[in-house]
Amino acid sequence: MKKFTTSQRLKQLMNERNIKQVDILIKAEPFCKKYGVKLNKNDLSQYVNGKVEPGQQKLSILGLALNVNEAWLMGYDVPQIRDITFGNETVEELSAKYDNIKPIKLKRFPMLGEIACGEPVFADEDKEHYVMADMDIRADFCLTAKGDSMVNARIYEGDIVFIKEMPIVENGDIAAVIIDDEATLKRVYYYPEDSMLQLIAENPKYKPLVYQGEELNHIRILGKAVYFMSAVE
Repeated sequence: MKKFTTSQRLKQLMNERNIKQVDILIKAEPFCKKYGVKLNKNDLSQYVNGKVEPGQQKLSILGLALNVNEAWLMGYDVPQIRDITFGNETVEELSAKYDNIKPIKLKRFPMLGEIACGEPVFADEDKEHYVMADMDIRADFCLTAKGDSMVNARIYEGDIVFIKEMPIVENGDIAAVIIDDEATLKRVYYYPEDSMLQLIAENPKYKPLVYQGEELNHIRILGKAVYFMSAVE
C-alpha cells in the first residue's frame, strides 16, 4: 500500500542523514556514469519539491545512491533497506561478475481487480492500484485470484496473477477470460471446427464450462497467465 510520496521519502532521508540535495547528486554520480543515466540539479529539485515523480531509471539511480528500496522510495509500505551486502560488494556489483546472480528491478503493474477461480465474478477495472514486481515479468496487468478452482495449478485465493494481454491463447494455456461482464481464470481449449470453447478448472470438484455457437460472441480472452505471486507462505 502506498502511504507516502517520493518527495516525502526524499525529505525524510535528507533530514535523518543530515544531507542536502547536492550530497545526493554526488552519491548518484558514479551510478549515473555506470548506467548512462542523466540526473541533474533541476531533476532532483523537482522530485524533492513534489512537482515531478522520477521515472524508473532515475528512481533506480536514487535507490542505489541512497541505498534504499525503490518501492520504499516511491512511498510504498515496504522495508527501507535496499539489499544484502556481501563483504564490500552489493548484489548489483556481484551481478556484474556472475551470470547467475540477478538483482530485481521493480516496476508497477496495473491491478484490474479480482478474478474468479471458481464461479465468474465481475471484472472490476481498478486502474488506480498497482502491484510492484520484477520488471522482467512480461505482463501487461495483474489480477487477484479468488476461489479454489485453480489449486492444482498452484494458484490459490489471494495470489496475484500476471496477465500478458492477447486475444488468442494456445490450447491448455491458463487465461483470464471475460464472459459477458464477468471474468474467470481457467485453462482454455478452443475447437474452431466445432465452434466450441471449454474452460477447464484445476480442481476436480468444478465441472468444465462449455460454450458453443453464438455463445462465443459473449466471450473474450483477456490474455495468458504468465506469472503469479503467491499469497501462501
